Amino acid sequence: MMICSAQELSKMYGGHLIFEKLSFEITEGARIGLVGRNGTGKTTIFKLLSGAETPDTGLVHLKKGAKVGYLAQIPQYPEGTKGYDVLRGAFADLVKVGERLKELEEKMGSGENPDGLNRLLEEYGKLQDSFTLSGGYEMEANIAKIANGLEINELLEKDFTQCSGGEQTKLCLGLILLQKPDLLLLDEPTNHLDIGAVEWLEDFLKEYDGTVLCISHDRYFLDSVINKVYDLEDGEMTVYHTNYSGFVKEKEERLLLEFQAYQEQQKKIKKMKEAIKRLKEWANQANPPNEALHKRARNMERALERMEKIKRPVLDRKKMGLEFEETDRSGKVVYSMKEVSKSFSGKMLFNGANMLVHYKDRTAIVGKNGTGKSTIIKMLLGDQDWDSGEVKIGSNVKLGYLSQHFTVADPSVRLIDAFREEVAVTEGDARHILAKFLFYGPNVFRKVGSLSGGEKMRLRLAQLMHQDINFLVLDEPTNHLDIDSREVLEEALEDFKGTILAVSHDRYFLNKLFHKTYWIHEGKLHSFEGPYSWAKKKLAEIIPDKQEKPAVKRQEVPVRRKESIQEPTLSFEKVEKELEELEEKIGLIDEKLLSSTDLEVLQELYGEKEKLEKERDEKYEKLEECL
Repeated sequence: MMICSAQELSKMYGGHLIFEKLSFEITEGARIGLVGRNGTGKTTIFKLLSGAETPDTGLVHLKKGAKVGYLAQIPQYPEGTKGYDVLRGAFADLVKVGERLKELEEKMGSGENPDGLNRLLEEYGKLQDSFTLSGGYEMEANIAKIANGLEINELLEKDFTQCSGGEQTKLCLGLILLQKPDLLLLDEPTNHLDIGAVEWLEDFLKEYDGTVLCISHDRYFLDSVINKVYDLEDGEMTVYHTNYSGFVKEKEERLLLEFQAYQEQQKKIKKMKEAIKRLKEWANQANPPNEALHKRARNMERALERMEKIKRPVLDRKKMGLEFEETDRSGKVVYSMKEVSKSFSGKMLFNGANMLVHYKDRTAIVGKNGTGKSTIIKMLLGDQDWDSGEVKIGSNVKLGYLSQHFTVADPSVRLIDAFREEVAVTEGDARHILAKFLFYGPNVFRKVGSLSGGEKMRLRLAQLMHQDINFLVLDEPTNHLDIDSREVLEEALEDFKGTILAVSHDRYFLNKLFHKTYWIHEGKLHSFEGPYSWAKKKLAEIIPDKQEKPAVKRQEVPVRRKESIQEPTLSFEKVEKELEELEEKIGLIDEKLLSSTDLEVLQELYGEKEKLEKERDEKYEKLEECL
C-alpha cells in the first residue's frame, strides 16, 4: 500500500531548474535511501514531502491521516527549556491527559461534591484506558531508551538554548524518533553521532514500524538500514530494489547496457542518414529526377524524426582529481606515545596510553565522542600538553593536517589567494589545480568565508595534495563530502606513499583503508591489528556488552529525573520487586474504585491508595538512587 506519491513535480530556485515532472511512489514499511550528487535536489524533495515547501507544479499525495516527521530546521524553544522537556514534547497530548487524571484523583479523594462522584469516576475510567492504550505509562522508559541510544543523557538537564548546534540536532532527532511518524524523513541523521550511537540508530530503524526515507553519505549506514535506493540524477528518479552496495553494482551494469544500446542506435541513425543521402543523390542524378526515390528519402527522414532517441549515458561524472605528490620518506617510527595520561577538569580521558605508528602504517583512532580522540591529535600537533608519559615524533617527518573544522585567519580572502598562501604557484597554475577540485572559472575568486563545509574540505585537500608531506593526520576527513568525493579521497589515500593517522566515524572508510585500530574505551587505549570491524569483535571479547536495564512501568505521569541514567546496582532488582507488589495492590484498589458506589467505601479506598502511592514514591526515589 502506498503511503505517499509524487506526481509531475517541478521545482526551481533562483531561475535554476532543480527537477521537472518528477514522479515516484513510496510504499508503506519501505526503507529507502535517497541518493544523488550534491545539488541534485534531494533535500528539496524532503521539503516538498513534509509540506515545508510547495512544488511549482505537480502534487504530493499522502495517505489519509499519515503523519510525517522531518527535521527541516532547529525549532525555537523559550529560555529555560531543558533537553528533557524537548524530548517530552513528543508526548504533549498524553501529558495533558495525565495532568487531567491527577486533577480527577484529587477531586475524588477530597470527598467534596459526592453527587458528582459517578461522573468523575466515569471520566477517570475513560481517560485512564486511553492513557494506558496510548503508552502513557511508558513515556519515561521510551525517553530513556532514546536518550541512552543517542548518548544524550548529559543534555537532558542542559538548557536547550545553551546547547551547540550538533547537540540541538541530536535532541531534535530524538524528539522525532519519539513521535514515531508514519513517514520518517532523515537528512544526514548520522551527522554529530559517534559510532556507537550510529549503530544504535541502525538497530532502531530496522525495527521501526513506519516508513523511512533517508539521505546519507554514510555507505555503511545505508547498507545496514535500507532495502531500496531512489537514485536522483539529471532530474530523473531510478528505483533499485537493493541496499547501497547492490545499487552501485546494478547501476554500473545498467549504465553499461544503456551505453551499448546508445551505441547501437547511433550506428543505426548513421546508416539511415547515409541511406537518405544516397537516395537523394540517386533521385537528383536521374533525368528527369526520380520522384519515387525522393519519396523513399522523405519517408526515411520522417522515420528518423519519430525515432525515440536514447540519451548518451554519463559513465564518468566530474570528480575531484586527487593525487599526492612524491616526497622524502620519514624514519621507521613516525609517532609514539608511552604511558601517556591526560585529564580535563579532574576527569581522566586516558591513563597509561601507548601508541606506535610506523612508516607507511594506516592507523585509525576510534571511540565515543569525548573520550580523547581529538586530544591525541592535538598532542601530536603540539597544541595540547599531556599530564605524564612521553610523546615523540620521528625523524624527517613532514606532517600535513586535515581538520574537520577548516578555518582561515581572514574569511574575506579569496579562495585562490588562500590556496596560494599554502602552495607557492602562479595564479594560472593555481586555477588549473583548483579546477581539478571542481572550482571552475569565477568560483576561484569567491570569499573563503562563503564556502560550504564540503567546499572548504576540497580547498584544504587541494593544499595538502601539493605540499611536501609524508605523514597525513586526518580528523573526520569524510565529513561534508558526498559519496563520490569520498571514493575519490579513498583512492588517493590508497596511493599515498607515506603514513596516515586518522580519526573517523565513517566505518566504510575505516574498513577500506586502515589495517591498525586504536580504540579508546573507558580511559584505556586498546590496540588491534586489523580494521574497524575486526577491532569491534575483539573489543567485545575483552569487554562484554552490558545488559540493558529492565524498563519499569510507572503508574503516574513521569517526572524528569535529576540525574542521567547509569548502570543498576545490586539493590535494583529488590527495589523493583517491591515496586511491582505495590503496583499490583494499587491496581486492585483501582478496580474496586470503579466497581463500588458506596461513598464511605470509596473514601476508605482512596485513603488506602494514597498511603500506597506515597510508599511507592519513596520506592521510586530509592530506585533512582540505584540507577
